[in-house]
Amino acid sequence: MSPHHQSTPARLTAPATEKLPRIILFLLVLAYIVPGLVGRDPWKIDDVVGLATMLTPLRQGGISWLIPHVGPLELAQDGPLVMWTGAGLIYVFGHALGDVIASRITNLLWFGLTLISVWYGTYLLGRRTEAQPLALPFGGEPTVKDYGRLLADVAVLMLVATVGILLRLHETSFVPAVIAFQALAYCALARMLDKPLLGALMLGAAMAGAFLTRALPGLLPILFAVVIAFSPRSILWLSRKWLLISVLLALSFIMAWLIPAYRASPSWVQEWLHWNRLYFGLPEYYVALRPLRDLPWFLWPVWPLAGLSLWQWRRWITAPHIWIPLAFALGMLLMLPITAETGEPEFVLFVAPLSVLAAFALPTMRRAVINTLDWFALMCFSVTVTSVWIGWFALHFGVPRQIQLNIQRLTQGFEPHIAWWTVIVAALFTLLWIVLVYWRLRLRPSMLWRGGMLCASGISITWALLALLWMPAVDYVRSYRPMSSQIHQALAKLPSQNGQLACARSQGLSLGARASLYVFDGINFSYDSSCPYVLQQTTKEQLLDGMAGYSDGATVLWEGSRGADRYDRYRLLRVQSK
Repeated sequence: MSPHHQSTPARLTAPATEKLPRIILFLLVLAYIVPGLVGRDPWKIDDVVGLATMLTPLRQGGISWLIPHVGPLELAQDGPLVMWTGAGLIYVFGHALGDVIASRITNLLWFGLTLISVWYGTYLLGRRTEAQPLALPFGGEPTVKDYGRLLADVAVLMLVATVGILLRLHETSFVPAVIAFQALAYCALARMLDKPLLGALMLGAAMAGAFLTRALPGLLPILFAVVIAFSPRSILWLSRKWLLISVLLALSFIMAWLIPAYRASPSWVQEWLHWNRLYFGLPEYYVALRPLRDLPWFLWPVWPLAGLSLWQWRRWITAPHIWIPLAFALGMLLMLPITAETGEPEFVLFVAPLSVLAAFALPTMRRAVINTLDWFALMCFSVTVTSVWIGWFALHFGVPRQIQLNIQRLTQGFEPHIAWWTVIVAALFTLLWIVLVYWRLRLRPSMLWRGGMLCASGISITWALLALLWMPAVDYVRSYRPMSSQIHQALAKLPSQNGQLACARSQGLSLGARASLYVFDGINFSYDSSCPYVLQQTTKEQLLDGMAGYSDGATVLWEGSRGADRYDRYRLLRVQSK
């Protein structure tokens, strides 16, 4: 007898699938995504570079609408889709909300697409016969609809609860978008099981979106996943002919951009192809071992549950509810050995498929194991909430003293001030966590989503507290705005023509610094070697050793650094014209 027709490892009663109120789920994801999008400057590197590419076409127009630029600098990497989306939103909402806030509406869009895709894809898979729990002798098992909704809710909660993607989802960069298109591709495969044409169209849109977001590094994990998912042992094999529609649709979107881009700037496309080639390669041994060190914390707490799910469902491994999310996890796993430098932009693509697998683990777990997840959430996030408040007291009131000294060392030059409205809102979030702890300990709810909800609530509340209580200090450390203003003032004092800023060349200037200066003060850099002014990025050690460029024969007009940066130094120099 086929394993798909055997009784599944899922054991569940109807009370365990009691519906999670939609308003609670909505408020939870809102509390997760909104803090951190407001009340701060864009930070280096991907965050501010993404914003700079959005602002450039609005300020300069022309070819920068077709290929990404940071000011006059061509940025031959990734794709134009995030730039187009952000520029459009800034154009529509920038006057009312400001450019920075308007650009971050993109984060809401990508996050919304991710959640909807994960939820609906899991709902479709959870309603299938192969995923259903064992029928109880005297009835009482959940309905198909309730069971599917429970699994979809838990998948979303586990995604939100994953530690590693928290900061990345709040960046104005390609990362939130590439997660969203991978999730859309997952939903598309789930949809192809019953509506192959619609699923094929969704898959084509997802592949095109991933390519126009991150080029080949964005598209290849999806292609690998599709090849694995459509293996002959999978039920998707019957729908393989529809993949032609997906490929043609994706190619049409890609060529609609790539051909005009090549006609407009063949050199940019060649550099872009070169960047794609450099992305791939055999990593150095220490880079190859990096995932073993970083992935366990990055994917916490979903990876243990995903592993348990694979073990519990091992006899049903080719069933769609396991095979499809597993294919996406394997697709990203295949990328690691051929990626020259792996890091968080790659690790994020494990989160959505592992969250789905984690959701399918819960119906197979014993009550004692499920309670362990609850206790982990209660203890872990009670500690994090308390720690945020202890750090805030140390920063503002000097208690505990040792923690204050550590904070002062990291935020050297920062002058703390208290905005009491943020303290009041933070206190309300803390009270909410106390209520959740009371709800779990006193009422002992039986709903299976409670552990995921506690984890997601814990990380959301901790993040909200950090954004409310710590954002001014973190912004001081990570923002280039004060330094950019100083450089702008120094340039404004220099002689210039046509009422514009004096020309300036750059030496050793990082992409993050260049993008920040463009975003905050519209500072561009000249490539004219006769320009007498140079903005130099160097280090404190190089200056002390006399190893910085232009050490001799140059006049220092301004010198400074970013916030509490203890390493980098920036100098505006007047040098001998060539």
